[in-house]
Amino acid sequence: MGVPRHPSLLERPILFAHRGARAQLPENTIPAFELAVRLGATGLESDVWVTTDGVAVLDHDGEFGTWPFKKPISALRRDELPVHVPTLSEYYDVLGPSIPLSLDVKDAAAFDATVAAARAAGAEEQLWLCHPRLEVLREWREHTTAKLVDSTRLNKLDGGPERRAAELRDLGIEGINLRLPDWNAGLVTLFHRFGRTAFGWDAQHVREIVALIDMGIDGLYSDHSDRMAESFQAMFDDHVDRDEVDE
Repeated sequence: MGVPRHPSLLERPILFAHRGARAQLPENTIPAFELAVRLGATGLESDVWVTTDGVAVLDHDGEFGTWPFKKPISALRRDELPVHVPTLSEYYDVLGPSIPLSLDVKDAAAFDATVAAARAAGAEEQLWLCHPRLEVLREWREHTTAKLVDSTRLNKLDGGPERRAAELRDLGIEGINLRLPDWNAGLVTLFHRFGRTAFGWDAQHVREIVALIDMGIDGLYSDHSDRMAESFQAMFDDHVDRDEVDE
C-alpha cells in the first residue's frame, strides 16, 4: 500500500472510533467503545451533554421520548435517561484515562461537568474538546488543559484557511476538524505550518482512510475501527519493517 507521503504532526495519527464501533454495535454505549478498542481504534469519539442535575453523559441526538413529548437532555435528570446512555465518569471507569477521547460538546453548558469528570479520572491531558464557535473555544482555553478543536467546514472559514490557522495558533486552540472532502495535502500542510493539528471526519471506506493518512492527517474519525486499523497497519508497519531492514 505504501507509506504516507506527508508526515503527521503527531507520532502517529489517532484512529478515532466514531461513537464507538457503531458499525457493529449500538452507538455511544460502553460495549461499542470497548469493541472499538479491540478492533484497533487508538482513540474514541462521542458527543457530550449535561443533565439538569449536572451530569455529563454521552449521546448523539441529545433528546429522549416520543414526539411530541421529546425532552432535551438538559431538561432531564440522569436517572430519567435510558440505561444504555453512559455518563462520562462511567466511561472512564471502564475504558480508563489513557485512550485519547474526542468529544463533540453539543451543549456548551456541558463544559464544566465534562472537564470535571475528565480531571477526576486523570484523563484531561488525553481529552480533545470540539466545538464550532471560536468565541466559545476562546473562553474555554483559560479553564482547561484539554486540547481544543475548531470543528467546522472549509466554506465557513472567514478570511480563508491561513487566517484561521493563525487565529487558532494565537488563541492557543490546538487543532481544526473538517469533513473529509474539505481536506487535501496542501491544506493539512498549511495548518501544520502553524503548529495546528488537522482532524478529518467521515472516513468510512479504505480509500478515504488511506487518503487522509497519506496527506498527513493527525486524527481521523470512522464508524469502522477495523478498516482504520488495517489501513494504518498496512502503511505504517510496512514503513517500520523496511526501516529495520535498512539498518
